[in-house]
Amino acid sequence: MDAEIIGPPLLALLLGYALGSIPFGLILTRLAGAGDLRAIGSGNIGATNVLRTGRKGLAAATVLLDVGKGTAAILLAAWLWPPVVAIAAIGALLGHLWPVWLRFAGGKGVATYFGIVVGLALAGEASSAVPAAFAAIWLTVLALTRYSSAAGLAAAAAVPVAAGVTGRFDLAILFLGLSLLVFWKHRANLGRLLAGTEPRVGSRA
Repeated sequence: MDAEIIGPPLLALLLGYALGSIPFGLILTRLAGAGDLRAIGSGNIGATNVLRTGRKGLAAATVLLDVGKGTAAILLAAWLWPPVVAIAAIGALLGHLWPVWLRFAGGKGVATYFGIVVGLALAGEASSAVPAAFAAIWLTVLALTRYSSAAGLAAAAAVPVAAGVTGRFDLAILFLGLSLLVFWKHRANLGRLLAGTEPRVGSRA
């Protein structure tokens, strides 16, 4: 009985973590001969830093794959263990932020977070308005400021609000926790934004 209770949440967490921890930015840049992404620009493994290699195609692929792994984690968990799909969401973001394969030095989580929100909408757990709000705010702030960090943080801040507005206060609490993790990983970016030293998208910092 205990195994039946503990098993699905643990498996959902591990599945989410395993998928979320795949460092696509690092893998793609190495396969393309662009070197070790951790030695370039900010040292981050996300798409913004991939863009600093000058490989726009690799950066786009990194975004899509980081989004895709978040969505895949949710859809697989919804298929295998529907009651605990939220735990897979937590696992996927934790995997991206702190992947064991890279000594827990992962990305900032925005693209994977978006993938999680998309997955929850596709699984019928969230309104389609939630990922729409995330995408709209992310793209709008990015277009206006060219600060990737500001765009991601604005989108992350909007997600719990969007879930609450659609009446899913349980998801609003989940998203609040995930958003706080994203903000924590962006704490250095916040300092640079306040100091006016944050590099804009396209910079080879």
